[in-house]
Amino acid sequence: MTAFAGKAMSTGAGAQRLTTVRLTLIAVFALACALPAFAQAQQLTIPFVDAHAHLNDEAMQLEFMDRYGASHAVVFWGGRSDNDTVAQAAKRHPQRLIAFASISPERTAYRPAWDGNDKALLETLDRLLASGQYKGIGEISAVHFPSAGFGETNFDPLGPMVTGIMALARKHKVPVMLHIESTRMAELSALLEQFSDVPVIWAHGGYTPLFLAQRMLQRHANLYYELSARTWPRHPRSPDYTILRDGVQVWPEWLALIEAQPRRFLVGTDASHRSRDSEVMKFESVQNLLRQLSPAARLRVGQDNLLELVGLRDRK
Repeated sequence: MTAFAGKAMSTGAGAQRLTTVRLTLIAVFALACALPAFAQAQQLTIPFVDAHAHLNDEAMQLEFMDRYGASHAVVFWGGRSDNDTVAQAAKRHPQRLIAFASISPERTAYRPAWDGNDKALLETLDRLLASGQYKGIGEISAVHFPSAGFGETNFDPLGPMVTGIMALARKHKVPVMLHIESTRMAELSALLEQFSDVPVIWAHGGYTPLFLAQRMLQRHANLYYELSARTWPRHPRSPDYTILRDGVQVWPEWLALIEAQPRRFLVGTDASHRSRDSEVMKFESVQNLLRQLSPAARLRVGQDNLLELVGLRDRK
């Protein structure tokens, strides 16, 4: 072998190594460029419909809906609003806000009627629904544990007030959002059987553990498990109300149930507009849940189920 040939081979090997190094650097650079895009993709805003909002501040509600991709929101009164103000807001924003009418007993003016089973309050609800301004009934907190600023309610789900509300829902062909805690499962089951043709949105799913959620969904085809407040990293009333195992990741068993029955779950924020920080947490918690669902389940849970229930989308 001549010296020239040896030099040529050495130069060729060096060039090959240099090419390999260059390609490696290019690949590393490309990966480095792609990672931020991938991370950003993981944080993309997912469109959803908010099934649970107390409309205390209309401007703030719309602002957060725009910011976090909520195309629509079911709204009902809170501490600083009433049925009329909710209906007027929905009139101003008919493509965004879906008004529900409520005669829930936590309102001071309504509590005596609940205590006395006064049918006049049911007649008021009948007139509200007959106006055509409301797409549903709720939130009705018939059984609600006490919390800050909220006295306990514990009315029989089979009593005349709740059954009267269900009868009006049947009459007007609208869904009902009921807040009934897990202490009244037997009565709730009997109520769902008695009104098997009335869709019931179970606010916060009664904060049930997993096995009760499975049992209730299996037994009652008209029951929809609404996940507002269950997706918060922490819940002020009880640490076991969240379905997150570490403040971020949904427990695998809960994910499996939602994925297995995506037509039975709804998402909501439980917005109340007490503070901006609180609303950020609530809306981000919905986005966090939706990112962990498969695309098909995400569409069902995040949008289709609620829109079908209120008649804004045909059932598929």
